[in-house]
Amino acid sequence: MKFNIVNEIKLSYSRKGNCERSISTSRDAVDVFRAHFDADEMDYRESFFALYLNQANKVLGIKKVSECGISSTLVDVRIVMQAALLCNATALIVAHNHPSGNLKPSSCDIKMTSQIKEAGKILNICLLDHVILTSDAYFSFADEGVDVIQSK
Repeated sequence: MKFNIVNEIKLSYSRKGNCERSISTSRDAVDVFRAHFDADEMDYRESFFALYLNQANKVLGIKKVSECGISSTLVDVRIVMQAALLCNATALIVAHNHPSGNLKPSSCDIKMTSQIKEAGKILNICLLDHVILTSDAYFSFADEGVDVIQSK
């Protein structure tokens, strides 16, 4: 019996389908997020996505991080950062929806944003924005000057 064998870790990332889309405003990011959120569930349950960007703010990819209940969704910062490292992102924008239609960030939203920002600082990955979506509007932490967002 061999006891010195360990599990092999394999990671992969593909640029297939990369649209080379650039993000320069919160509206650009919202357009990408809306294309990936399930419009039929926008007012039903919360989902959380992360959009990964390169140094030129071109989209590398998007990942659904979580999908949960009516009034909250659990976000594991390690999953957000794992994908950022995998695609060599230098920046990211995160988004989630509020089925209630209320655009005001909750204390949990602010705390989670701060945690993502701090993890990004350690890894030299800049959190550019956190967007809250409803079926007909959005709130951008960066546009509104919410101080948990770091500048690039």
